[in-house]
Amino acid sequence: MLAAAAPLIDPDRRRGRGAETNASGRFEKLQSIPFDDGWQTLDELPPFKTEVQAEKAKVIITRNDSPDIAFDRSINPYRGCEHGCIYCFARPSHAYMGLSPGLDFESKLFFKPDAAALLEKELSAPGYKPRTIAIGTNTDPYQPIERQHRMMRDILEVLDRFNHPVGIVTKSALVMRDIDILSRMAERGLAKVAISVTTLDRHLARVMEPRAATPPRRLETIRTLAAAGIPVGVLTAPVIPALNDSEIERILDAAAEAGAGEAGYVILRLPLEVADLFREWLLRHYPDRYRHVLSVMRSMRGGKDYDATFGKRQKGEGPYAWQIGRRFEIATRRLGMNRRNLRLRTDLFSPPVKAPAQLSLF
Repeated sequence: MLAAAAPLIDPDRRRGRGAETNASGRFEKLQSIPFDDGWQTLDELPPFKTEVQAEKAKVIITRNDSPDIAFDRSINPYRGCEHGCIYCFARPSHAYMGLSPGLDFESKLFFKPDAAALLEKELSAPGYKPRTIAIGTNTDPYQPIERQHRMMRDILEVLDRFNHPVGIVTKSALVMRDIDILSRMAERGLAKVAISVTTLDRHLARVMEPRAATPPRRLETIRTLAAAGIPVGVLTAPVIPALNDSEIERILDAAAEAGAGEAGYVILRLPLEVADLFREWLLRHYPDRYRHVLSVMRSMRGGKDYDATFGKRQKGEGPYAWQIGRRFEIATRRLGMNRRNLRLRTDLFSPPVKAPAQLSLF
């Protein structure tokens, strides 16, 4: 049974979207519920259209001290993500904006127009010590609205000028637009990219990640980046038991053949509102697997939908989680992946020297 399930939104209104509902955020005192008054008023509501507005940010580099991730700083040029991946662990962050982690997360988006200027200022600060900046750890920096707003392009231009290392995670083919900058940085050991490939099944990808690149396009992106001399890896995330976990070896085979040298994986995470959203989606699209998927998931999370404990949240625990880890380890060893962990250079970091201001004669 679904716990406190929100009313489903009409399929025509959410065509091309991932979530089934649009429940209010957890911080809202009031909650609106769609209700047909008998005059077909719900039928007259328009489809969810992508709305984008500027967000004034004070800083652009986000710091963290989490012991189970490989970076201590990141940049998120956008808030919300039009890809609409139903499993996205970033969905609950939309509640801080007074919006729903459901359909609002996919259709009411924010961009940070001062991102590049803020980055230049922060990198120029006295005492700044360079370490790899991760981009794409929350929402995808190459989601469709990047074509218009070009936040990533501007950010990469700053990082290139400063000789600052960057690691990018995306499931979008749009990253190929910036091959000129990324290949230039890669020659100096300053850039690498990981492409998220969740499934090779086009139908599953379509309903699970409705506005993301198709699986063949992602493999093409790996091939193109690798051919341009850019170190590229594959991220099989999330691994969802009884849904896409059977594809681990096939995904790794395809990615390695395309040129991926590194690989990683993350078990499905269901924090806060994501748990209800994922259950709603699973019951609609894969009702025959609903109980089994959730049962196995909970066996890896101590009987809960999610365990946020450091060291457990990414990989889970228990026999099933152990099995996935060993399969992944065997497959990557067979394919010659992860033989070395590419560490980007920080010794080249050099803020551009600004010309001194001309002194006034008076």
